[in-house]
Amino acid sequence: MDPIVSELIQRLADAGQSHLLQFWGDLSPEEQANLTLDLQGMDLQEINGFFKNAMETSSSSKHEKMDNRMEPVPREVLGSVTRDRECLKDWELAGLNYISQSKVAVLLLAGGQGTRLGVSYPKGMYDVGLPSHKTLFQIQAERILKLQQLAEQKHKIKCCIPWYIMTSGRTMESTKEFFSRHNYFGLNKNNIIFFQQGMLPAMDYSGKIILESKGKLSMAPDGNGGLYRALGNQGIMDDMERRGIEFIHVYCVDNILVKVADPAFVGFCVQKGADCGAKVVEKTNPTEAVGVVCKVDGRYQVVEYSEITLGTAEKRSADGRLMFNAGNVANHFFSFSFLRDVVQKYEPKLQHHVAQKKIPFVDAQGQLVKPDKPNGIKMEKFVFDIFQFAKTFVVYEVLREDEFSPLKNADSQDGKDTPTTARHALMSLHHRWVLNAGGHFIDENGRRVPAIPRGGATGSVTDDGNRNLKDGTDLPIKCEISPLVSYGGEGLEELVKRREFHPTLMIDENGVHELVKNGV
Repeated sequence: MDPIVSELIQRLADAGQSHLLQFWGDLSPEEQANLTLDLQGMDLQEINGFFKNAMETSSSSKHEKMDNRMEPVPREVLGSVTRDRECLKDWELAGLNYISQSKVAVLLLAGGQGTRLGVSYPKGMYDVGLPSHKTLFQIQAERILKLQQLAEQKHKIKCCIPWYIMTSGRTMESTKEFFSRHNYFGLNKNNIIFFQQGMLPAMDYSGKIILESKGKLSMAPDGNGGLYRALGNQGIMDDMERRGIEFIHVYCVDNILVKVADPAFVGFCVQKGADCGAKVVEKTNPTEAVGVVCKVDGRYQVVEYSEITLGTAEKRSADGRLMFNAGNVANHFFSFSFLRDVVQKYEPKLQHHVAQKKIPFVDAQGQLVKPDKPNGIKMEKFVFDIFQFAKTFVVYEVLREDEFSPLKNADSQDGKDTPTTARHALMSLHHRWVLNAGGHFIDENGRRVPAIPRGGATGSVTDDGNRNLKDGTDLPIKCEISPLVSYGGEGLEELVKRREFHPTLMIDENGVHELVKNGV
């Protein structure tokens, strides 16, 4: 027998995973070679250890709610775009200064496929149906380009914001090919660094690795917290150090409103001396299924909605806001030194979380079975698991309608987090930018569209002054502003002030255009 195969048989026997070769005789030489390669690249004893620890943690914490151990975010570590308006300009200027010195990098978590959107390609390649038909990747790339320009104009110095993009095994090749085909959206390709998160096998409840076909293991990405291991394994920390990166903005691909490398967020975190920061949006509905940033036993973490009772979720502070209202949006700041400590010291201490799943498998006869109830687990770590290790942790609260509209599900009647809700959120934001810069919209009869919905509390001023600047219908005015023209609403006065526009309004690097007259 081939010595490689006999060594493999021994390793599998030692790890209690011999069943993985039960169909060896049915496999073609190529399938045998692929399975051998997959198994050789795996530390089976380590995986068994992960399973044992994950199951123990999962069973001990299953019935215990977090309520009594939780405290809300204290005001002294919180920065807020509505409550600290007088500081925003200073934070933004500080952030732009660090960007101009090429000290800020962005790190994109882009491992997800668009399965729930009904597509098989990476989510970043999705077009939500904007007038420009730009994809999420393109919108984010152009925000980086614009921010580099703003920093260069302000400080008269060339700068670069490197973009580190974490893909998964399933999305790496298609993502790289997409960027190459679109000429890296105008960015320098040497400043876009792709790397891959790890994969872990799915396991049944007794710790046996599941086969999805006779010669193929069922594998899944190791959660967005797999980021830290990948940063170490793939030389990304070394690359950052070589470039002189000091601050890193980490975010998720699916948020169409994300302010990539947001200078105000970066400036706030650095001025507070933070090694880690989380951007949050205010949770206003107690039952919204979003994790909240809070303290548990004196350490910061994200507590999922399912981990607390309704009574705690409904608690309010004296000002009427929910007590636990810091909704996590997977948007974080790290100092380079803290991230290096996480990769080298803290990541190995993190436990995997257990997700119970319906995992297709082959039975003893080699037939594929698609179970109708959970039959095994996938193990994952989360990006926010490392908040607990930060010496100085801060929280930055932003407006949901300005900065958070995730794309998760396919369009459906009254659907949440769909292409339609994402498209509407961006157009509504851009509409507000036009109004704030002194422009107006008129309908097909030449009448000005009211800035505040007729059904709303007309004349009411909300705490940010412009939250109600929408049109008079439920649908947003069709209006799209290229990130190459404006990163965050700045610089539009000379284009729109005292002018009236019919929707659809497009403002891009070639000027101001009305795509359709009179109507739809």
